[in-house]
Amino acid sequence: MLHTMRNIGIMAHIDAGKTTTTERILFYTGKSHRIGEVDDGEAIMDWMEQEQQRGITIQSAATTTYWKKHQINIIDTPGHVDFTAEVERSLRVLDGAIAIFDAVRGVEPQTETVWRQAQRYHVPCLGYVNKMDRVGADFYFVLDDVRKKLGVNAVALQIPIGKEGSFEGVIDLIEMREIRWEGAEGEELAFSPVADVRAAQAKEWREKLIDALSSVSDAVTEKYLAGEELDAALIRAELRRAVLQRHIFPVFAGASRRNMGVQPLIDAIVDFLPAPDEAVPAVGHHLKKDDEISIPCDPKAPPLGLVFKIQNDREAGSLCYVRMYSGSLKSGSAVFNIGKKKRERANRILRMHSNKSDPLDELHAGDIGVVIGMKLAQTGDTVGGEGWPVLLERMQFPEPVVSVSIEPKTISDQDKLKDILAILSKEDPTFTTRENEETGQLIISGMGELHLDVLVTRVIKDFNMSAKVGKPQVTYRESISRAFEYSGHFTRVIAGKENAAALTLKVEPAQRGSGNRYVCAVKGRSEIPDAIFGAVQRGIEGAFASGIVMGYPCIDIVATVTEIRYSELTGSEFAFEACASMAFDEACRAAAPIMLEPIMAVNLGSPHEFVGEVMSLVTQRGGHVLCMDAKAGADEIKAQAPMAQMFGFMTALRSVSQGRAGFSMEFSHFEKQPGR
Repeated sequence: MLHTMRNIGIMAHIDAGKTTTTERILFYTGKSHRIGEVDDGEAIMDWMEQEQQRGITIQSAATTTYWKKHQINIIDTPGHVDFTAEVERSLRVLDGAIAIFDAVRGVEPQTETVWRQAQRYHVPCLGYVNKMDRVGADFYFVLDDVRKKLGVNAVALQIPIGKEGSFEGVIDLIEMREIRWEGAEGEELAFSPVADVRAAQAKEWREKLIDALSSVSDAVTEKYLAGEELDAALIRAELRRAVLQRHIFPVFAGASRRNMGVQPLIDAIVDFLPAPDEAVPAVGHHLKKDDEISIPCDPKAPPLGLVFKIQNDREAGSLCYVRMYSGSLKSGSAVFNIGKKKRERANRILRMHSNKSDPLDELHAGDIGVVIGMKLAQTGDTVGGEGWPVLLERMQFPEPVVSVSIEPKTISDQDKLKDILAILSKEDPTFTTRENEETGQLIISGMGELHLDVLVTRVIKDFNMSAKVGKPQVTYRESISRAFEYSGHFTRVIAGKENAAALTLKVEPAQRGSGNRYVCAVKGRSEIPDAIFGAVQRGIEGAFASGIVMGYPCIDIVATVTEIRYSELTGSEFAFEACASMAFDEACRAAAPIMLEPIMAVNLGSPHEFVGEVMSLVTQRGGHVLCMDAKAGADEIKAQAPMAQMFGFMTALRSVSQGRAGFSMEFSHFEKQPGR
């Protein structure tokens, strides 16, 4: 069963046609009886009301379909940078992916971001050049752009017949035949021999395919050198091996909106992408042995799965999307949350089709399903059995950089709002909520303006909650610019007993981006109980989060405890925790504290005639242009700019470019504020 399963994702820059392609896949595999269009707001995979209104994918929807006796689990991921967490979660649990490129624009900024994530999880990929019917479409330019920007061995398995308005089909370089799409919805494929006018070009590109394959396959090299004919079965088998090892990146062509190119892509999923037992085994951390272990995909082994997404359902509660890596999970059985050390129950298991579902008795290794009944689970949690305490590696999510205040229209709704925000932050790890101690306001933070806009709209519409939202605020950080050593002591009489603590602490700046670090230089002294060391650590790590002058979280500080003065009579955990926190605060205040602001990596696309105005707009907002890449139709500009200056940038950009320029941005790093 395992070898006939595929867990795949579809990833690309916003507007490259991910959801449109997924809709076609569902239609041709018989999962849907008609094709839903993104432009009409009817796409099956974009089932959230906001996705239909905005025409973008926000949440990665999971669905299962079947093709040539193979089960294909598909996850359609968002393309907008504000929803990086959704892409990250999806790639973590996929075995293979399809990268979609716009035939006019080639590799766009978000494609590069997603590609880096796919590389981190060693996900084998296929490429699909979509929108071959658009004006300015150029398959060979995209192929070259992919090689240059993604640094992969991109090999065409098809070449297009015609382009733009005259795009009529593709030449299959493995079988050496032409493919055209017929029927009202492209459901019939018409095959014909390669026409004489295209024979020389087809032969040239097949030679390139064989050449690329022979560089990674001895079997192909031997046959080729012996002058023997290479049959299609051998080429497919060797290609599969090369794709699984990420040596070759096969590229296909089509125009999904015109129902062209999708069926060969589904064949390629089955032919070239790995089954769960062929993918790189997951890595787990054994808690008792304190060791990294490899987890083979074995249905008979102890159960182990990863909760990679949580979605709230009004009737069913938390829907936990689980990828099983080992063993199996039965409906109605007990489940152990390994990280939280808590028992839960899998009341029901479902196979999802977008927002519809079918019940399952059991979820086996390699499969993806939804578990209902787990109340404590959060994104990134490992679930399994108590006998095998293995944590699957946690996912890494970027820091939220934009905040807004939110408050209910009536004071009586305050607790209800807190509950709603708790549900949303359980679903989305890049969305955080905190209460401002001075004003009592609830502050929510996210990845960007669109991210917060979507979340606020969900609070108002999905949960029927009237709320007022403040203007977006930037989430700053604090750090120090020089080293300082401080000796602090603390005494407090509680219930007639004296609690006292004294210690010496040195704080120093760390390299930017390296994070905070706590070091105890006196660990191991026998007269000091372990509980005291733990209390000191808690005090300092708690102080990292509470800031220095302005109350923003601290980053890039090394705090080293050089001396602990402990007395059995008066020393207590409470006193040492308080003393450590106060010493950290005093030391940092004396170490020339600085404010750091988030700097964003901004990617802009602009027609040639507006490039000057667009660059000028970036520099007016305190940004600086790093480089420019001239492309057919639009120039690509890479820049960096402070987040605080980027609010409302889209309106200004549209104004200077007659609505023809676009941009995307993501967090890059924190930098000292000028004049602070």
